Amino acid sequence: MNKLTKTLKQLDFLPEGIKMKTISFVLGNTVKYVGTSGVNFEKITPTELVVSLPNKSKVRNHIGQIHAAATTLLAETATGIIVGVNIPDNKIPLMKTLKVDFIRRSKGKQTAVSTLSEEQINLIQTTDKGETLVPVKVTDETGQEVVKAEMLWAWILKK
Repeated sequence: MNKLTKTLKQLDFLPEGIKMKTISFVLGNTVKYVGTSGVNFEKITPTELVVSLPNKSKVRNHIGQIHAAATTLLAETATGIIVGVNIPDNKIPLMKTLKVDFIRRSKGKQTAVSTLSEEQINLIQTTDKGETLVPVKVTDETGQEVVKAEMLWAWILKK
């Protein structure tokens, strides 16, 4: 169990709705851009992470949708935190490659879901240096996929 999962575990006594709001506040306070943008954490497990972003004026583009940069932040947050939940404290996660395909215009709130397989988790936890491709799917409030993305996360030992 790493420092991040220990911190999250301390909130297990809270009712689920309050717990996720508290996690959103804590992580948003730690990663300021995530907090400023209003990213909400909905589910955090070692194999799946769900975050959402309401369509509010501070993240909108000129046509009233969530801005491409905010959507990319949502996808990066989903992949980064799932790696962060699984990486030992003696390693540093590093974003290596970011690929984002915008499929269609979005409507309303966006939700990003990232996943890791048991094999990927094992690789992250047992190798001193490596990388893994983390897929993420972003849907809008209609449930349709609006963005398909993948992030190549690497890790190295702390010095």
